[in-house]
Amino acid sequence: MTRTRRPRSAAARASAAVTVVLPTPPLPATIAKREAVNDCSGTTLPPEELVRRLAIVILLATLAAPAARAFAQDGGTAANQGAAPVDVFKVTGLIDPVLADGIDKAIDRAVKNGSQALVIQMNSKGAVVSRARMERLAQHIATSEIPVAIWVGPSGARATGLAGQLLGAAAATGIAGKTKIGNFGEPLAPAGVTMRLGDAAQELRGRTVGSQDARQLGLVRIGSKDPTIEIVKNMIAGLDGLEYNGRVLDTAIEIVQDGTTQQQLTGARFTDLGLTDRLFHTVASPPIAYLLFIAALALLIFELYTAGVGLAGLIGAGCLVLGCYGLGALPVRGWAVGMIVAAMLVSAVDVQVGIPRFWTGVGLLGNLVGALWLFRDGFMLSWITLSVGMIAIALTFIVGMPSMVRTRFATPTIGREWMIGEMGEAVIAVDPEGIVEVRGAQWRARANRATPVGRGDKVRVVGIDGVTLEVEPESGGARDYRERRPKTDDGLVDGDALASDESASASGTN
Repeated sequence: MTRTRRPRSAAARASAAVTVVLPTPPLPATIAKREAVNDCSGTTLPPEELVRRLAIVILLATLAAPAARAFAQDGGTAANQGAAPVDVFKVTGLIDPVLADGIDKAIDRAVKNGSQALVIQMNSKGAVVSRARMERLAQHIATSEIPVAIWVGPSGARATGLAGQLLGAAAATGIAGKTKIGNFGEPLAPAGVTMRLGDAAQELRGRTVGSQDARQLGLVRIGSKDPTIEIVKNMIAGLDGLEYNGRVLDTAIEIVQDGTTQQQLTGARFTDLGLTDRLFHTVASPPIAYLLFIAALALLIFELYTAGVGLAGLIGAGCLVLGCYGLGALPVRGWAVGMIVAAMLVSAVDVQVGIPRFWTGVGLLGNLVGALWLFRDGFMLSWITLSVGMIAIALTFIVGMPSMVRTRFATPTIGREWMIGEMGEAVIAVDPEGIVEVRGAQWRARANRATPVGRGDKVRVVGIDGVTLEVEPESGGARDYRERRPKTDDGLVDGDALASDESASASGTN
């Protein structure tokens, strides 16, 4: 049985008979031809066409991803469609200028979009903005047209330092399990706002507590029977019935179906920092800023020993810009930054020589000291970040840079056998290493410790070791050049073998 919403119009359309005229035979030939045309299994598209189609698919997928994500976020918890949605803004990491502005924009956007409330999902160990900026942010949260709630989650999240004090400005607060809250420091005093921290303002100035103790101190203010709020969905449900500025929030309804009570929530809109803001917020974290800064210095030093401006220089310049921005947003010690720069330059001294020596060790020590005291106000690098940075620097200046310099400035060693036996002059005393000049070209040289060569003395080349010449004085050398000649199977050098053959020939003649 078929049903239709407009039976009269459907009957009118069905009243007229439709006459179908089939083509004349032979049908099999036509069908076979079409099948041959449609059979493209043996055809191949040009590479340019394949690349073009692949690019179109990737572009469409890229454009569709944000829409799909927004649809999933809007509809993920949306069941109570009659009520306005609740916005959720994620705060992760230190509150820097970018993140502080992001919170302000999230509040204004939620008000403009007609949201019931804004939930700030917080996992922050503090703030690197000024106290005045944090007080303005707390004032904005407390005086917003819609309620701003803060949920410290998910499990294991942190709300410490000035970031944790924002709990006192929120209209409602919730905490997940295994969280840490405290180390508030000096209490904030925003104008016209009462920070509702209670006894926790003094109790937690220099220590942290878990979720259970935080609830006992009055840091949890939400209409939920659960001791902890493990997911943001429960946080939104806990806002139901909250009265704010004469309005009551309607974030959840209960529906009885088949004898079972089900809770349906209003929609949730998840927002985050934009791509550019997220980039600058990421580089403003202590580990990322430090690693970018030392990577930039290493790449720029590497570029000094290469021909022209290459990829290393461009990447190093980009890392330097991002690293300097990150360090500028963080509380750093100027002398520690200067020590890291000086340590990198000191390490470059041995790079010029080509052999890691004393200055490489001095540079590594300077880098370690600078990294340990780089940040102030309680911020410091973790041992993992510090280990990664120091190992990377050591490998760069002990293995990578010397190998690159030797490869870059080395002279090909093919065809140098002719130099054995050549005479030259010591430009710098060879004791045991120095520089000699052979046929107008200067070479690094090495002599036997028993027979050093003074400056200006004549030398004879007796061997070649890579790009280093083995030399001896013109007279009185520790080993004679003739001893360097290849020996025959009888243990005689070529000259002695020739003399023996001549003697044997003469004896036979006689």
